[in-house]
Amino acid sequence: MTTMTPGRELPHPEPDRIRLAEVLHALADPMRMRVVCRLAEAGAELACSEVELPVTKSTSTHHFRVLRESGVIRQAYRGTAKMNALRGEELETLFPGLLAAVLAAADAQAARLGPAGD
Repeated sequence: MTTMTPGRELPHPEPDRIRLAEVLHALADPMRMRVVCRLAEAGAELACSEVELPVTKSTSTHHFRVLRESGVIRQAYRGTAKMNALRGEELETLFPGLLAAVLAAADAQAARLGPAGD
C-alpha cells in the first residue's frame, strides 16, 4: 500500500465491504468507464488530470469519487496530485473475470461504434 500524507487520506471500502451492485453501478456510466479503460490501458497510477473527460472539473471529481467509493479505484495524494489506480487484483478476487469482461466489452463497443461511442 502507498503512504499518504496525514490529513489527506481518502476513504476506501475494505474488500469485504465492496458490493457487486455498487461496482456495476459505477461501471454503468460512460464517463466512469472511460476512466477505468484509461487506467487499465496505462497499467499504472494516473493523476486525475491525465484522464481526459469532456465534463466540468466538478463532474469529473464526482465520477472519480463514485469509482473510489464503490471500490473500483484507489486514490492517494502525491504532493498536490490525486493519483488513481484500478483495484484490479482485489476486484478479481471478489468477482472473478468481471473487470476483464467489462474491459473486453468496452473494447468491442469501441471497435463497433468508435471511441466516442459512449
